[in-house]
Amino acid sequence: MMEVGSRRLVHYNLTAHPTADWTLQQFREAIPSDHSYQFLIHDCDSIFSRELDQQLNRDFKLKVLCTPVRAPTANAYCERLVGTVRRECLDFLIPLNERHLRKTLRSWVLTIIKDGHSSLGPGVLEKSSDSSLTGPRNHRHRLPRD
Repeated sequence: MMEVGSRRLVHYNLTAHPTADWTLQQFREAIPSDHSYQFLIHDCDSIFSRELDQQLNRDFKLKVLCTPVRAPTANAYCERLVGTVRRECLDFLIPLNERHLRKTLRSWVLTIIKDGHSSLGPGVLEKSSDSSLTGPRNHRHRLPRD
């Protein structure tokens, strides 16, 4: 999950079999109750069901905007993030399992936070006092220290 205005990575997770319920739980973990977000932009993937969109609108007061089919430039920020993760983190690696992939991704995110650079540009990942991944506000979900 990425905040478009600041290009900050707010939350990440992975699963082999994403569902609408799993996706909704990710939003619950990433978005604080006192958020100031107005919109949520996503593609037409099947994990974004109509019911999920309705719950996001009802529970989080977010207006959901779906990008057109086969229009990657309509969600260029997300496309850039996914491409950067592939190029910088996964191009030279064959994950053995979900645990291996999770550990590799976590290591990449922590390295970017520590070094403060990425091809994504400034502000994508920010350092806080405890070197954790921060969202739009100092939120309760943290990456463990290594």
